[in-house]
Amino acid sequence: MRWTAFIWEGASRAFNHRPTFTNLVLVLGAASSGGLVAYADSNSNDVLDKPQGPPKKKVVVLGTGWGGTTFLRNLDSSQYDVQVISPRNYFAFTPLLPSVTCGTVEPRSVVEPIRRILEKKDGDIKFWEAECFKIDSANKKIHCRSNIGTNLDGNGEFLVDYDYLVIAVGARSNTFNTPGVEENCYFLKEVEDAQKIRRNVMDCFERASLPYLNEEERKKNLHFVIVGGGPTGVEFAAALHDFVTEDLSKLYPSIQHLVKISLIEAAGHILTMFDKRITEFAEDKFGRDGIDVKTGYKVVKVSKDAITMQNPATGDIAVPYGMAVWSTGIGTRPFISEFMKQIGQGNRRVLATDEWLRVRECDGVYAVGDCATINQRKVMDDISEIFRVADKDNSGTLTVKEIQDVLDDIYVRYPQIELYLKSRQMNGIADLVRTAKGDAEKESVELNIEEFKKALSLVDSQVKFLPATAQVASQQGQYLARCFNKMKDAEENPEGPIRIRGEGRHRFRPFRYRHLGQFAPLGGEQTAAQLPGDWISIGHSSQWLWYSVYAT
Repeated sequence: MRWTAFIWEGASRAFNHRPTFTNLVLVLGAASSGGLVAYADSNSNDVLDKPQGPPKKKVVVLGTGWGGTTFLRNLDSSQYDVQVISPRNYFAFTPLLPSVTCGTVEPRSVVEPIRRILEKKDGDIKFWEAECFKIDSANKKIHCRSNIGTNLDGNGEFLVDYDYLVIAVGARSNTFNTPGVEENCYFLKEVEDAQKIRRNVMDCFERASLPYLNEEERKKNLHFVIVGGGPTGVEFAAALHDFVTEDLSKLYPSIQHLVKISLIEAAGHILTMFDKRITEFAEDKFGRDGIDVKTGYKVVKVSKDAITMQNPATGDIAVPYGMAVWSTGIGTRPFISEFMKQIGQGNRRVLATDEWLRVRECDGVYAVGDCATINQRKVMDDISEIFRVADKDNSGTLTVKEIQDVLDDIYVRYPQIELYLKSRQMNGIADLVRTAKGDAEKESVELNIEEFKKALSLVDSQVKFLPATAQVASQQGQYLARCFNKMKDAEENPEGPIRIRGEGRHRFRPFRYRHLGQFAPLGGEQTAAQLPGDWISIGHSSQWLWYSVYAT
């Protein structure tokens, strides 16, 4: 053993004094007398002498929802130093949350660990389970706080700097400051929310089974109220109805006839974002199923025992309930609201970005998903500059041919023009020009600036805001990752439209949302589907279509 120690000591001394020995192999034998073999490669180049390239730009991603996760899946992480920060260490398939509430789908089936997603990527991507509570865009730093550990100060706070910041934190449920909602209602935004609802449904049935309750108290405990007639509220009401009729009625046969499900909507109909045919079918089906749909009612207060709602015809009504689920839309997270005030967007509902998903008035900050909306540039704000770009001969007038020469770039930059032409069933720009001046079929017809303004005066009516859906967030994440992957190449070879204000071209084409359709499961193995091309499908076949879409 002394001989082995001597060899080990000598090998260590040689390695420490000869840094060129970069490859050292030590083998400890297990034979009768033991032994140690040392091998060093003195011909290897010193690691420190290797030329190192410029440091990678640091990309920090806030959030692991649809927008953030899709961005990470598609990003070429070998080009960047990527860091991910989120209080949720998994990606959740949120469209199936209503199914989780009733046990149709298990929670583990709708989540995927974010670290498993990241380990498939090139490069060393770091993930920290923490939440951001402040963004300092002036110094390019974010303030974070961990809920699972503390630093030496005991508060779990730390700073992260960035070159590019991608905000994909989603949104929270919007209570509209209604008294009692936060304290007494359940929400359906996270997997934990779905699990809480599932447990409470069972608790309501168990309480209603207690021997000392009278029938009115049992009815109160078995009254389930859903506030909000959008897709989430409608799908949960349908899933709950199926759960009660197919499963709980067998477990609690003596009280199943006391169950009541109410769906409250402030508007005149439920599913107002869908085609009218789907809205009517959903309301008729819920009526047949015994779900009480109350439209035109606004909830003004929620206490521990009753929900108070208003209707112009009936005034205030207080309804006792056992469980209430609030699903009336989305609101901005507090630290995003503070950030918006810092950058002059305090009067907005959500963050405003341009068509390239860049947060306005911020360098290197992008936002995707429910926390932001695209503020599409209006044609009439740039009408004089558009005229100048098209008027290449500086004649002060435009011919139809001059407009057509830049039309492709204008369509890309201002999609509302093409939408307006389609809405008016116009074949092209010539038909639009005709509204301003005579026969525009001939290329010799000329428009001055005032006539050009008149021709385009109504196109901005087609500016649309995108819905807050997983589909939008996913497409935005994919688009932004593509832009990051081509960032260097686009500097030299821009692929975007002509800059209306400035010289040259934009690096990338603006983001364009492609609507792939929407589904509304209505229970009883029936689903309503509204697909591109005004194709409406309702019934059992749509249910299987819905299953196949989510399976992929």
